[in-house]
Amino acid sequence: MERRFTPRSRAQALAYIVSAIMALFVVRLFYIQVIQHSYYQEQADSEQIKQFVLHAKRGELYVMDGDKPAPLVLNETVYTVWADPTQVGDTGPIIEALTDIAGGNTRKDFAKYLKVEDSKYQVLATKVTRKQAEMLKAKNLAGLGFDAVSQRVYPEGQLASQVIGFVDAEGDGKYGFEEANDARLKGTNGVLKTVTDIRMVPLTVGDKNIKQPAKDGETMVLTIDRNIQAQTEKALAEGAERTGAKHVSAIVMDPNNGKVLAMANMPTYDPTNRAVDPAVFNNDTISSPYEPGSDIKTFTVAMGIDKGVITPESTYNNTDYIRVEDISITNASKGQTGEISMQHALTWSLNTGMVTIAQRLGNGTYITRGARDTMYDYFYNRFRLGQKTGIELANEQRGRIVSPTETEGNAVRYSNMSFGQGMDATMIQVASGFGALVNGGTYHTPSIIAGTLDSTGKFEPAATKPKYPGVIKQSSSDTVREMVHQARVAFYAGKDKPGYYIGGKTGTSQAVRNGKYVFSETIGTYLGFGGEVGKSPSYVIMVEVSGEDMALNGGDHALPIFTDISNWMIDYLRLTPQE
Repeated sequence: MERRFTPRSRAQALAYIVSAIMALFVVRLFYIQVIQHSYYQEQADSEQIKQFVLHAKRGELYVMDGDKPAPLVLNETVYTVWADPTQVGDTGPIIEALTDIAGGNTRKDFAKYLKVEDSKYQVLATKVTRKQAEMLKAKNLAGLGFDAVSQRVYPEGQLASQVIGFVDAEGDGKYGFEEANDARLKGTNGVLKTVTDIRMVPLTVGDKNIKQPAKDGETMVLTIDRNIQAQTEKALAEGAERTGAKHVSAIVMDPNNGKVLAMANMPTYDPTNRAVDPAVFNNDTISSPYEPGSDIKTFTVAMGIDKGVITPESTYNNTDYIRVEDISITNASKGQTGEISMQHALTWSLNTGMVTIAQRLGNGTYITRGARDTMYDYFYNRFRLGQKTGIELANEQRGRIVSPTETEGNAVRYSNMSFGQGMDATMIQVASGFGALVNGGTYHTPSIIAGTLDSTGKFEPAATKPKYPGVIKQSSSDTVREMVHQARVAFYAGKDKPGYYIGGKTGTSQAVRNGKYVFSETIGTYLGFGGEVGKSPSYVIMVEVSGEDMALNGGDHALPIFTDISNWMIDYLRLTPQE
């Protein structure tokens, strides 16, 4: 019998089919929305949520302008333009826009990076200005992103460039202050993980935003005084032109606290144009140990006075030479023979006088082991010659003071050390130790950090660095300071402004290359102080001049530079002359 479908039965069948289909949809939706929820959520997030680096702002650098901080190194915002190739459709508009707007800042062959399929971040251009970035953003180019970064600008030009150093393309500090204090200046980058639109512009709403704020670097203030630094660089440039010296350096310090007021070398460089000989990046005042020569005679005299083996009036018989074991040591300045005083020996820079002091530290005729121990204690432990000072600058070198425990630390070596040969020290070491000789006997650890500026511009002074009183006695300091003053008065009094208390010592030493003396080349130095009569000196200045195969000396070539800076300092510090 043939079965016939009635309208009612057909409707029921259709209902069953629809119900089955709906059940399949429900099951599928349940599977997608519940069972596979995490999977699809991750897929969506990977398309919509992007992670951005929030670049920390590098701390800026200031110097002192009198008693107020003044900008030396500032930041300028520029942009890195990048692309996510997975979001870029037609590359033509991006290529055209970048070429027209930021052509000079684009990466070489930048178009090929738009086709790197397995990457979501490809740099296309760097150091794009704010105006250029705004023009590119206005074109709403899909897949194009922008990172705001900072680059250094120098409102004072090349002032103190070898002190501050520079920041390389990767944002790392190199040389000088920038390298030594990179961690403090750099800060810490933050992270922004957020939902973006199709152009990868972060949205400001939604519960997917995760933000770790960037911590900006510290804005730091140097002890350098911009006016003293500028004058020192000017005096060095003029001195180099006057003498023909290929290298000139100077340090100006406050001997009462160890602060560096100026530190300069010639030749120098412009930190915005570093296509130069990398040797000029070095700060020779801290990184080039040398034999200090006769400047060290002030240290030897101070040691003799402090140990009580000499006074300024003590005498010895000068014959222009003195025997130490199997060698004969002679004076560069000859003719001051006979029974002469130690003041006379310092004034005329006589090697024989300094060797005599070393002998008197022993048994009077021989530089004994006890004498050598005493000299090492003063030179190395007290005056800190031959060891790093810890100044907050990169590439400081140590130098060397030979210990009497070493085979080389014999009587001959120490006789040479008494007048500044047979040892290696840096200018910062010598200037810092000399400060202790003339300030009453306290060694102040040299520093170049004055403090920091907070976000409101409030100045916070840096912690005081260690000081070491009693390097020599106050009475010893008073005596040696007067002796150094008399040494200058004897030859150079007319060069100083009248009514002030100025002292100094010349130095001339042979250059050393590859461990051997170069007899065709000498290094000239001048080390001195200045201030008001009856008071602790207001400044210490050290100057060095040198040149390959040039015979330069302290009196003719370094001293005039010292005098130029010293006379200027008297006016700048508004020191009061003696009536």
